[in-house]
Amino acid sequence: MKFTHILAMLAASVSTACMATDQGVAPAKGQAAQAAPEMPVLVHADGSYPTKPLAKDKVVVKVLQTTVDSLSDFPTVEEGLDHNLSHMEEIARKACTTGKKPDFLLFHEFPLTGYSGGTRDEKLKYTVQVPGPETERLGKIAKECDTYVVFGTYATDDAWPDHILSLNPVIGRDGKIAKVFWKSRNIKRIYPDEEITTTTIEAVRDKYRAMYGPEEEFPVLQTEYGNIAVSTVQVDPFIFAAFAMRGTEIMIRTATLFFEDDVTSMARVNNFYSTMTNIAFPTTGEYKAGESIIVDPTGKIIAKDPSVDQDGIIEAEIPIAEFRKGRKIPSYALEMVKPVLDQYVQEFPLNHLDIPREDLPQTGADMKDLLEGVSRYNR
Repeated sequence: MKFTHILAMLAASVSTACMATDQGVAPAKGQAAQAAPEMPVLVHADGSYPTKPLAKDKVVVKVLQTTVDSLSDFPTVEEGLDHNLSHMEEIARKACTTGKKPDFLLFHEFPLTGYSGGTRDEKLKYTVQVPGPETERLGKIAKECDTYVVFGTYATDDAWPDHILSLNPVIGRDGKIAKVFWKSRNIKRIYPDEEITTTTIEAVRDKYRAMYGPEEEFPVLQTEYGNIAVSTVQVDPFIFAAFAMRGTEIMIRTATLFFEDDVTSMARVNNFYSTMTNIAFPTTGEYKAGESIIVDPTGKIIAKDPSVDQDGIIEAEIPIAEFRKGRKIPSYALEMVKPVLDQYVQEFPLNHLDIPREDLPQTGADMKDLLEGVSRYNR
């Protein structure tokens, strides 16, 4: 897959739906926000974007590639969580005591829960709550190491009963949750007979926006080490263009298998640093296991884990002050491509999982049936 020849045009579709960066904890526990009567300013017309003053000129990111055991493989969920969490703590402490002192420790999509198959009802057992005891333990690591800790996880939230969420919590240097990033949308049509059943912003967009505000659709966390965003989305240039328009400087990505050129091309087209932390396990095929990477804004890989199925730590120093100097958000050809984009119809409509809880699809096959039923291409 090669994206670089078309991404500049594709990224333009996000248009003015992006910017004014937001601080604080994102909606992990369903605290509703007052819906604004008008759309807030999301993108600055002059190309600038909000930031916090930098605490240092250069920051160190460390990508922690790990193996993980599925919670369904343990006698109890509690035993599985403790096992996986202990493994996370072990490699995090190693990263904090070897090499350069880290400012960001970055895990992959499921270092805590692993991936477990089964129906919705079965998978709901293999989730955590954010915040919860697991984030408290990882918070101790963050505080001990004086670093941000980022990881992905399957989660549930009382505000979204029976929904399985894919979340990326960011734990601050003080050990507290600084923000939680929901997954924007799931990749579609990569499996012949099923679709991913997790709930994303796209799947419940109107309710999500009403509860948390449109600023939270593409949030950017301003830190003393640069503007960061976190995403588990893959092969979706519009999403990353939106984060770039919102002022992202370091795009933190988490995955369970990925395409390397997706990461490098997104970094180049959107002019940001990018990391990709991947799960480690033996696999073959087009999707890549392991071989996590750190990429600069030209798309050059500046650090890469050599292993596919082993734990590993890679690091890179980012000259964030120099990078930020005089920087503006990317220049996209929006006005030129807008006539085409205005006529484009998204195949799967927003809010397709904003349905009664008893109707939520139980299996990947059920999810495929649901999406085929609402597909605008099937009409």
